[in-house]
Amino acid sequence: MNKELTALNEVFSQLSPSERIAELFEYFEAKDVLFTSSFGTTSAYLLHLMSTIRPEKEVHFLDTTYHFEETIAYRDSLVKQLGLKIVEILPDPTQNTLTKKEKMWIEDPDLCCMVNKIVPIDAVKVDYKVWITGLMGYQTHFRSGMNLFDDSQGIIKFNPLIDVLPTMVKEYFKEHQLPEHPLKAKGYHSVGCTHCTLKGKGRQG
Repeated sequence: MNKELTALNEVFSQLSPSERIAELFEYFEAKDVLFTSSFGTTSAYLLHLMSTIRPEKEVHFLDTTYHFEETIAYRDSLVKQLGLKIVEILPDPTQNTLTKKEKMWIEDPDLCCMVNKIVPIDAVKVDYKVWITGLMGYQTHFRSGMNLFDDSQGIIKFNPLIDVLPTMVKEYFKEHQLPEHPLKAKGYHSVGCTHCTLKGKGRQG
C-alpha cells in the first residue's frame, strides 16, 4: 500500500461512517468519485448515508438482467423514499443474450460473471479515481481483512462501512425506518443473481 492510502486509512479510521463520506469529498472531487449499489440486504444503510450527505451524487446500479424481481422492486422503493438518482450499467446485449441461450451460469459461472458483471463495471471504473462500496468486514473472511482505502486495479476502493457490526446495521435500519429487502424475510441474507443465489445466513447463499 502506498503512503497516500496509508495516510488516508489513518485519518479516516478515527471517523464515523457519515463523517468518512463527508470527508472523502474534501480529498477528491465529486466527478472523480464512483458510487455503486447492488440494492442488496444491507445496501439501504449506505444509500441513506449518501442521500443525506451528498444527495446529488448518482448511484450506479449494475443490471445484470438476472436480478430477482424483488430486488428491482426494492431498488425502486428506495429510489422513491430516498430521492436517489440512478444510472444503470448494462452488459453487452449480444453477449448477455448468449449467456441466457447457453445457460452459462451452469457450465461456466465465472465467464457468466465476467460478461454480465466484471466487464460492464470495469468499463465504467476507468472514468473515476475512487469507488465507494458498501462492503462490510463481518460479511466474509476476505472482507474482514480489507481497509477503508485499498488499491484495486488502478482505482481506489473506499469502504466506509468496512468496520461496522451487524448490530450497528440493524440499529441504523430501525432508527431511520429503512425497509428490509423483501427476500430477507424468506431466508436470503445475501442476494445476487437469481440462478446463483440460495437461502443462507450472511454470505452463505
